[in-house]
Amino acid sequence: MIKAILIFNNHGKPRLTKFYQYYAEDMQQQIIRETFLLVSKRDENVCNFLEGGSLIGGADFKLIYRHYATLFFVFCVDSSESELGILDLIQVFVETLDKCFENVCELDLIFHVDKAGLSSAPSRAVSAVKELNIQQRIKDIKLPELPSIGSLKF
Repeated sequence: MIKAILIFNNHGKPRLTKFYQYYAEDMQQQIIRETFLLVSKRDENVCNFLEGGSLIGGADFKLIYRHYATLFFVFCVDSSESELGILDLIQVFVETLDKCFENVCELDLIFHVDKAGLSSAPSRAVSAVKELNIQQRIKDIKLPELPSIGSLKF
């Protein structure tokens, strides 16, 4: 289950936050600060999953993130979530923002938070991922007609 979605810049300034569990305002700020410290000090060549900080649940929670240009997109999830599934969700979320803003940047998140219902973008991204029916997509792939062995000439 997703507990929070945090987007902050390279300096730790929150640009978009959504908590799905109640935290007091000062606790939210501490969670954002701790999450930024955990994520920003990691090298680019390490995996994008780590245990949640002490404020957001410790080992019971995971921080899954992607770094695009000047923004960190961090999803705080419980241990039942798939890390790769959440990475896909982050990708779809960023693509959704790109469609809303035609190549999203940090300034779009600052000055146009209300554009195209940005507050509902996470739920639209989740819906888009849920609508992917992989089994049906595999069935829809059309392969060219292959000749039978009897019709081949040697």
